[in-house]
Amino acid sequence: MTAVFALTTSLLWGLADFGGGLLTRRLPALTVVVVSQLLAVVVLGGVVVATGGWSEAGPRLWFAVAAGVVGPAAMLAFYRALALGPMGVVAPIGALGGVAVPLGVGLALGERPGLTQFAGIAVAIAGVVLASGPAGGGGAPVQRRTLVLTLGAAFGFGTVMALIAEASTTLTGLFLALFVQRVCNVAVGGAALYASVRRGTPALPADGRSAIMAALPALAFVGLADVAANGTYSIAARTGPVTVAAVLASLYPVVTALAARGILSERLRTVQAAGAGLALVGTVLLAAG
Repeated sequence: MTAVFALTTSLLWGLADFGGGLLTRRLPALTVVVVSQLLAVVVLGGVVVATGGWSEAGPRLWFAVAAGVVGPAAMLAFYRALALGPMGVVAPIGALGGVAVPLGVGLALGERPGLTQFAGIAVAIAGVVLASGPAGGGGAPVQRRTLVLTLGAAFGFGTVMALIAEASTTLTGLFLALFVQRVCNVAVGGAALYASVRRGTPALPADGRSAIMAALPALAFVGLADVAANGTYSIAARTGPVTVAAVLASLYPVVTALAARGILSERLRTVQAAGAGLALVGTVLLAAG
């Protein structure tokens, strides 16, 4: 079941990242983060009330609070990187932290995957690295600013993955933890948006609120897909080794790259296609182990 939930996480994160990056090309990145997370808060609040999740409140929620503080900065950096650079390159680099941080935590806690799973981890990581090769067309290098934003987002995402895996022990507790995380996301992101507006940066695009209203379905999808991905990752990390869950969940760049190829006609070079193939081979080895 770990493989199923972790691969579901990859699918959801890949689609959410593609949608978020696409929205950020026409809306301010902070606005995308705040509005998408606010919509997720509304839905999660209803789920928590319906399932009685408030009864699961306890010290573990501090992990959710920490994830909620780190998350907006990571999302903002990542969406800006996706808007600046090719998604087929930015997404794989962003996945490195999602592998490295939880993998390090799992090994530090004494987890020892089997030989086949170690091979799968190595192959999948190699695939992610290769997938971050030069962009299509003339192979122009990724801008330094884009690379810095992506690496910062990668570390943030990995930290959030490690924190949210520790935030609950039951399904109803998971709903509450995700709700608390999203409330903190909105609070931190909203404060940053307010500060940005005070400095003179507009919170809305040129066509104002009408653009936000038109984008609401897409914003809701991004926010809810991201929430669902955090939930499936938490379940995957609880039902099996965190090391395996982290690597499988970090295959979402393949989804983002395929969406960018199909919708935006982004072209991947041979090295990037080879990286995607290796990532899939690593998935099979991890699932078989």
